[in-house]
Amino acid sequence: MSKMLLFFNEITKRDIPIVGGKSANLGEMFSKMKVPIPPGFATTARAYRHFLEYNHLGTRIANELHRITDENDTKRIEQVGARIREMMLSGKIPDDLEKEIIDAYDKMGGGFVAVRSSATAEDLPGASFAGAQETYLNVHGHKELIEAVKKCYASLYLGRAIFYRIEQGFEHRRVDLSCAVERMVNSAASGVMFTLDVRNGDRSVVTVEGSYGLGEFVVQGKVTPDHFLVKKRDLKIGSREVVPKTTMLKNRKNGGTVEMKVPVSWQKKAVLSDSEIKTLAKYAIDIEKHYGKPQDLEWAKDEDGTLYIVQSRPETYWVGRKVAGKSAATGKELLKGLPASPGLGAGKVKIVHNLDELNKIAYGDILVTRMTNPDMVPGMKKASAIITDEGGSTSHAAIVSRELGIPAVVGTEKATRNLHDGQEVTVDGDAGKVFEGILATAKRTADLGELPKTKTKIYVNLGIPEIADEVAKKAVDGVGLMREEFITATYIKEHPQHMIDQGRGHEFVDKLADAVEKVAKAFHPRPVVLRFSDFKTNEYRELKGGEKYEPKEENPMIGWRGSSRYISPQYEKAFRLELRAVKKVRQKYKNLWVMLPVVRVVEEARLIVKIMESEGLRRSKDFKLWFMAEIPSNVFITGQFAKYCDGFSIGSNDLTQMILGVDRDSQILGRMGLYNEKDPAVLAAIEMLIRNAHKAHKTISICGQAPSVYPEFTKFLVKNKIDSISVNPDAFEKVKRLVAKEEKRL
Repeated sequence: MSKMLLFFNEITKRDIPIVGGKSANLGEMFSKMKVPIPPGFATTARAYRHFLEYNHLGTRIANELHRITDENDTKRIEQVGARIREMMLSGKIPDDLEKEIIDAYDKMGGGFVAVRSSATAEDLPGASFAGAQETYLNVHGHKELIEAVKKCYASLYLGRAIFYRIEQGFEHRRVDLSCAVERMVNSAASGVMFTLDVRNGDRSVVTVEGSYGLGEFVVQGKVTPDHFLVKKRDLKIGSREVVPKTTMLKNRKNGGTVEMKVPVSWQKKAVLSDSEIKTLAKYAIDIEKHYGKPQDLEWAKDEDGTLYIVQSRPETYWVGRKVAGKSAATGKELLKGLPASPGLGAGKVKIVHNLDELNKIAYGDILVTRMTNPDMVPGMKKASAIITDEGGSTSHAAIVSRELGIPAVVGTEKATRNLHDGQEVTVDGDAGKVFEGILATAKRTADLGELPKTKTKIYVNLGIPEIADEVAKKAVDGVGLMREEFITATYIKEHPQHMIDQGRGHEFVDKLADAVEKVAKAFHPRPVVLRFSDFKTNEYRELKGGEKYEPKEENPMIGWRGSSRYISPQYEKAFRLELRAVKKVRQKYKNLWVMLPVVRVVEEARLIVKIMESEGLRRSKDFKLWFMAEIPSNVFITGQFAKYCDGFSIGSNDLTQMILGVDRDSQILGRMGLYNEKDPAVLAAIEMLIRNAHKAHKTISICGQAPSVYPEFTKFLVKNKIDSISVNPDAFEKVKRLVAKEEKRL
């Protein structure tokens, strides 16, 4: 059989690059362990790439992804994802792949199967994410199976999956998708297990949770499950919580699933007997021993009484953390639920009834909802705490909250009814309680002034002016990168030359100035570094009127962009509008600085400085001009560029591209692993840049994605004495603590 498909007995944990984490773990347990795993097979990454190539989707997908210019623009991400999924669903599974899938399905006896997505960047240690892609249950027959495989492929570009990869720092084109096709268990009951107490990290116990029917409702948080803690040393059940269970998800006889009421006589009974609880716990302990680390598992009990393990992945939250202590929050108690994610969070309540209301969540709000789902993750990420009506300590809300480090209380039953928008509350994720008002204990916990001091300044990258007020509350040293092109795409939406030709250049200036002023005002007196527009020609063409002014380039990534554009006769007038907007803001806020992207040659720098001075923008003590350092010429002759600027900011994304000669958008090279910001050549270039900048008595920062994602990259920067690091707002506290620790070590 070719490598487009492998049966579970042919797969081990070493095959993650071929079949993804989920399929690899199923194969590992099936082939190496004595635990009951339903039989099945997995399509491989090669099969997925064959599907893309057969339908000529690679370039079309890359072009759509280029439209995402702001990782926090959830609406744009959803739109791009929908277009890509439509392309994929309109495609055809190649005949040879279809035949292999059908032959394998028939070989395992046909019948009902579950088709689970297994991405090659999912379920990895430190990068687990609940529900990023789709699973299809109770699939039956050849036609349904092939359609389910295609739907799983398309789910790699759900908005939540795109957002997840951006947050994790994975290049989209490096992630492939496997489909695990697993014999369907006709579940009388099912649920989740962890080889620790998920509420506090205690590794001496196994957590077993379950409810009637299929396990999807437990994972989704649609039901509050029974909860048991089993001591590892003797398999004694140390704690049991049996709750009323009124609804369940069941297999349909003719395929698919259906929601049903639980018979009244079952509702208050435990879903598992004591012996079954202990059997499952023993399986969990064996699996943990095999992998050598805590595990997050899913189990199912067949109608015939057989217990199965249907999924296992590394537990990611408590790895490297100490067991949580008890919080000391006291006050007027409003609600009580299950402790799901530890810590204290305080803020204003925002109740979300559906996804359309997700945009009302601002940074620091308390997200209150009936239950969360994977599509809510962008909003969850902004919240300072999460409260749900339904769900248990292993529900989606609980797992993702722990992964994001956000306090959470689940299963309150009435949060969406008893709380109201704008109400100030404190959430105690250790005790499972919600208190009235913002308590002093929560304020102290959240006070970023308690963060360690660092010699290295920690700035933030920012693209959305609306979040400036919230982000400015953090103890950041300023904004190291404000992306002007995000403002143009979101607020102005028109090509500047188009507006000039219509006699509306002043509108461009006013709109740009208004947006930039919001950020300068929020962070005053801390510096805000505005990078002038860094659109590529294909992106400029997407603005209203842009087709008239932009050429079609074969490789716009290294084409007419940045400083070469500003000094060209075709764009200089538009660049002067950008300068006038800066000058307008600086009349009120002197903390606004500027930065030039893609400065290829020294002559470009000289000419731009001359243009700036003609518009009344001259470098001074309170007006700094930085250059992006992102191409080899900036590395080799840093001192010559330094004559025309006050500092540099390393753009590690483009620098990697130019040092290694790898187009960031190349799917082929990306899959080969050639685009790597941690490559020795890239690190050598950065080390040289820092040294050369300091030799020229200039400051040097970094605003690329790498420090927000890779701890070892941040340590490398501190070791080489970089002056400042600019990171995504959500990564600020983590990076601040890491920098302090590294500075102390050095």
